[in-house]
Amino acid sequence: MTIRYLKTGKPETERQEDDAKVRGIVETTLKDIETRGDVAIRDLSAKFDNYTPPSFRLTPSEIEAAMSKVSARDMEDIKYAQTQIRTFAEAQRASMTDIEVETQPGVILGHKNIPVQSVGCYVPGGKFPMVASAHMSVLTASVAGVPRIVASAPPQNGAPHPAIVAAMHMGGAHEIYVLGGMQAVGSMAIGTETIDPVHMIVGPGNAFVAEAKRQLFGRVGIDLFAGPTETMVIADETAADAELCATDLLGQAEHGYNSPAVLLTNSEKLAKDTLAEIDRILEILPTRETAKTSWDDYGEVIVCDTYDEMLAVADDIASEHVQVMTDRDDWFLDNMTCYGALFLGPRTNVSNGDKVIGTNHTLPTKKAGRYTGGLWVGKFLKTHSYQRITTDEAAARIGAYGSRLCMLEGFVGHAEQCNVRVRRYGGKNVPYGTAAE
Repeated sequence: MTIRYLKTGKPETERQEDDAKVRGIVETTLKDIETRGDVAIRDLSAKFDNYTPPSFRLTPSEIEAAMSKVSARDMEDIKYAQTQIRTFAEAQRASMTDIEVETQPGVILGHKNIPVQSVGCYVPGGKFPMVASAHMSVLTASVAGVPRIVASAPPQNGAPHPAIVAAMHMGGAHEIYVLGGMQAVGSMAIGTETIDPVHMIVGPGNAFVAEAKRQLFGRVGIDLFAGPTETMVIADETAADAELCATDLLGQAEHGYNSPAVLLTNSEKLAKDTLAEIDRILEILPTRETAKTSWDDYGEVIVCDTYDEMLAVADDIASEHVQVMTDRDDWFLDNMTCYGALFLGPRTNVSNGDKVIGTNHTLPTKKAGRYTGGLWVGKFLKTHSYQRITTDEAAARIGAYGSRLCMLEGFVGHAEQCNVRVRRYGGKNVPYGTAAE
């Protein structure tokens, strides 16, 4: 196997050092929120966003006032995007059915899909107001039937962002807060004097938001670890050129200063042409400061000899977004196993997935695609099993097996739970091998 790196990013050791710094800051901040509640939230909002309103929760009139600032065209675009996302989420929900089956006479087993009862949806602001994230979390939770949906986003220029508020409200949020970053995630998960805690936290964010979710997991549920954006372009010369590859890499690198972007190809010519095209685009890209930092520190260009090598490298990296532009896109769809979402063919691009096409853009990062998929309606549903025995014969039969298996492990009290049913419902036909004999 011959794999050549024409460009590499920061060494893994440096990335781990960055992660360690973030962990310490987040741990201290969450302890402060737990100790001081609303006072801590107000201090953090003043420090990071210079925003200290009388209340961080928006009233109905404040929501209406914010939405009135959204242009008619923007409102129509938001509605269009939400229609696409709702349509796909509803189809996903319909695929999840409750079941009940009689596995043997008198023994009935089943499961029910029950919505999580309260969810906190974080919508990032930062350098860019992520209006689309409101659709992805709030609306999807609404389709799942979550009865209490809390949404929070940071202020923009000292005020709620009108389009984000509109997307939250139209998506089905029951409570809307103007809080950003760690303080938003911490307040929704831990709770304060004025914010009731939720059962689950969802939504993307920067490294601090992702780490806060990691540290809070267990206290609350989370969707997944969705940290800084990652993108990978898998391309060959039959389906892509340097302009497409460079544009798609930088289009995601502009998210933040630490957004990995990887080109994976079997063409050294395409690799070199793309490097040159990236340099050209960075000269004219309005977001070049951010995109260039990400590309310099986290960008990679990898050249393989075969498609099998490309597949192996792609699955090892397990990137959040994987854009495939080759002569065998379906082959990658059939064989790739570790990624966030696939974008197949040159007509497709990650930005459509981010904003409007209908799939969810909250996706696993940092190799989490090895063990989880992205946010979808099923993440807001808990599958709970139940059991019912309806005949005396079944109670005695199952009880006899249960008793012996409990005694095999030394659980006498467990066995007696079975035995009492055997004695009560088995009559004279007590099966051999139970303590009730």
